[in-house]
Amino acid sequence: MRLHKESKGTLLVASTVFALAAFLSIYFLKFWALALLIPLLVVYGLVFWFFRVPNRTILEHRENIVAPVDGKVVMIKEVEENEFLKSKCLQISIFMSPLNVHICRYPVSGKVVYKKYHPGKYLVAWHEKSSTENERTTVAVESPTKQNIVFRQIAGYVARRIVFYCNEGDTAKAGHEFGFIKFGSRMDIFVPLNTEILCKIGDKTVGGIDVIAKLKQA
Repeated sequence: MRLHKESKGTLLVASTVFALAAFLSIYFLKFWALALLIPLLVVYGLVFWFFRVPNRTILEHRENIVAPVDGKVVMIKEVEENEFLKSKCLQISIFMSPLNVHICRYPVSGKVVYKKYHPGKYLVAWHEKSSTENERTTVAVESPTKQNIVFRQIAGYVARRIVFYCNEGDTAKAGHEFGFIKFGSRMDIFVPLNTEILCKIGDKTVGGIDVIAKLKQA
């Protein structure tokens, strides 16, 4: 297991703070320093844990939609997607806690046909309006079945940095990384109404591995 490249700045700050706190506590608190250092060490370790990159074998997918992130399915409903699809579709939302791996992966293979970043609010990630009001990105991929799949990174109350590396015209491969969100957040996936949904609310997902839906021919 390795650390994600987005960890560099955060780990530099965390290491500096921990080193300074350790020096001051040992200097001023002497034998009582451990009472402060042990909790700080736990928090410091959690920062490393957050940026972990697990080793996963990613399979090839044509019609399958895979979980784009590790987390918990919190919503499956029919909605109107007005940014790109401009039509009714099914929305699958997966919430990520700060303890989940926060690598964002393509849910479907195909060609990237749209991308856009939106500044916004920082409502809690499980809030329904966070999909349209929070800081977020929107990406659309045209699948091999000639259907457009839209997915959205959504910043949460704690998350304040979203990164996505894809560009229009890129080849998307289901399960492969396209971005990262720091700390608690959410991913929404918008699929055609006739899509076969293979997950349910409350399911825990493993990004890039679990198949959450299957496209049908348009």
